[in-house]
Amino acid sequence: MNVFAMHFYMIITAIITDLLIGDPRWLPHPVIIMGKAISFLEKMWNRNKYRKAKGMLLTLTIVGGTYIFVYFLLKIVNYIHPYATFLVEMYLISTTIAMKGLHKAAKEVAIPLLQGDISLARKKLSFIVGRDTEDLPTDEVVRGTVETVAENTVDAIIAPLCWALIGGAPLAMAYRATNTLDSMVGYKNEKYKQFGWGSARLDDVMNWIPARLTAILIWLFSWFVPNSKKWNAFVVTVRDAKKHPSPNSGWPEAMTAGLLGVVLGGKNFYQGIVSNRAEMGNYTRRLQPKDIQKTIIYMHGAWFMFVLILFFIYMKL
Repeated sequence: MNVFAMHFYMIITAIITDLLIGDPRWLPHPVIIMGKAISFLEKMWNRNKYRKAKGMLLTLTIVGGTYIFVYFLLKIVNYIHPYATFLVEMYLISTTIAMKGLHKAAKEVAIPLLQGDISLARKKLSFIVGRDTEDLPTDEVVRGTVETVAENTVDAIIAPLCWALIGGAPLAMAYRATNTLDSMVGYKNEKYKQFGWGSARLDDVMNWIPARLTAILIWLFSWFVPNSKKWNAFVVTVRDAKKHPSPNSGWPEAMTAGLLGVVLGGKNFYQGIVSNRAEMGNYTRRLQPKDIQKTIIYMHGAWFMFVLILFFIYMKL
């Protein structure tokens, strides 16, 4: 069996595993270990001089260390049995994706909204976004959820699958380490502006192709979703994706905004401080709770199209 076929089978089984069991609490999750290692080194290195250099060393240590550890772990397991290697590698890849978790988190906001419980919806939204949610009206709660699902379709699904296809579990885990670093130290505040520079830049690089691919995959799947504004989405994405402060997040968000026929972006508050983000999309109506469900459909459509394309490639080999 060639490498492409092996990685294809592992991706399929990893997706099925995630959809069935997600991230059960009784199984150790590698991201928790990564987070503890990052926190330990950050406390030691993020002080005094040369913070940028020490931050780059942190990135190299965590990402490189993760890749090397997983690579040799699989080598050791292979001595036990090749099938054991497949199972371990498949499980590790499944921990880098989060279709079930993202779906569940979005539904936990949507259901209270549909039931008229705006307070509970705001609380559930606060678990998945960094912005202030206490006083948000319904359409802003929907916007926060839609933006989160769209953005995380890259980070939590398509990007790790892309890197798993190229380099199996070692590279997929290295991506997850990069993404975890960015989420912990990649902020542009005084504490992390220098120290988190390397982590943020590497995260941008590793998401550059997956983000654009995600927008394409969502658009392709939208042809099977009724009332999707496909040509509007194409125009909006080309015009507005680069308005986002992130070089990557704007692509899935602009595509989703265009398909829904709404505007994403705008004014957010973080601990009472206003943050004005460029708007993406053409305003045709206000955001509604049902838009969350449609965004979830686009999210699942992205990984489905990814697998479908891989299947056609596999059949041609």
